[in-house]
Amino acid sequence: MFSVTPKLEGLTPYQPVEGTYALRLDANESFLDLPHRLKNQISRRIMEVSANRYPDPAASDLCKAFADFYGIDPSLVTAGNGSDELISVIVNCFLGRGETLLTLDPDFSMYPFYAYLAEAHHIPFPKGPGLFLTADAIIEVCKQYNPRMLLFSNPCNPTSLGLVREDVRRIIQSTDALVVLDEAYMDFWNQTLLGEAEQYENLIILRTLSKVGLAAFRLGFAVANPRLTNLLKAAKSPYNLNMLSQVAGQTVLESPEILRDAIAKIRNEKENLLQSLITLQHNHHGRFTVFDSKTNFVTLLMENPATLRDELRSRSISVGLPLGKYLRITAGSEEENRMFLSAFEAWLQNK
Repeated sequence: MFSVTPKLEGLTPYQPVEGTYALRLDANESFLDLPHRLKNQISRRIMEVSANRYPDPAASDLCKAFADFYGIDPSLVTAGNGSDELISVIVNCFLGRGETLLTLDPDFSMYPFYAYLAEAHHIPFPKGPGLFLTADAIIEVCKQYNPRMLLFSNPCNPTSLGLVREDVRRIIQSTDALVVLDEAYMDFWNQTLLGEAEQYENLIILRTLSKVGLAAFRLGFAVANPRLTNLLKAAKSPYNLNMLSQVAGQTVLESPEILRDAIAKIRNEKENLLQSLITLQHNHHGRFTVFDSKTNFVTLLMENPATLRDELRSRSISVGLPLGKYLRITAGSEEENRMFLSAFEAWLQNK
């Protein structure tokens, strides 16, 4: 009788927030859809695609558009089917069975999942009550455990906090581990190391377009020195990114003014949401704490956040799943943020 490998026993499919809600503030997506003129341009380009041919395995035009937008060398860029695929490839191919992956807990929930599938030895080092570790603390942790790989997001999902560029540099320079720096939310902060990736022999930077309006197309990118880039391109599947996504990503990246305007609007609405929550925090002292945010979402600390989530859902407002005493709220449009804040304040007053 056939039996599956033990590591697959008990696995369940990933479950996003289910249900239909008038307001979705749960997935850290952009509240802005692509403009119609860009969608029309994408459609015209797709009509020119030869559907009977495999896509470009290197996604060369897409990688060049990405590199041009961010001001880096296109030869250092690898495109993936979302940064999730690239994380999976990196963890599976740059770690051997039993080798140590160090993450900083809490962080992106899929890191330990990919470590488990790769049969790596995963160490999730706790950040503590403030949800933050200094560069010095991370350096000491690396010395303590001597990991083969250090993987963390900056700014961090789910905390919304971040390490400044100089601190990340010190971490990279202090360890022999491969540092996989997930900059999925760096479009909303100004501390990227993309332009310095080639300088380090032990650094891979991950980026995505999912947070700035292209979540539906699953577009992720890895940036590293030529040696690591060549290894990553050799390790990934040859036709990993379909031509429709390549065309869509290229078209948007070649419209930099539209993309930069979208990023600016998201940043602005996140900042407005954050400031409104700071005011509420002051007016309802001790009821909750809002963390400073370097991302497109805010993170709240409160007792039993599930009760707030349930109240919001009763009003057809969906927010992130609680993580212990923490709750994430994705920044929406001005009207969406107003609806959330009104519902939150009503809950605070009635509890």
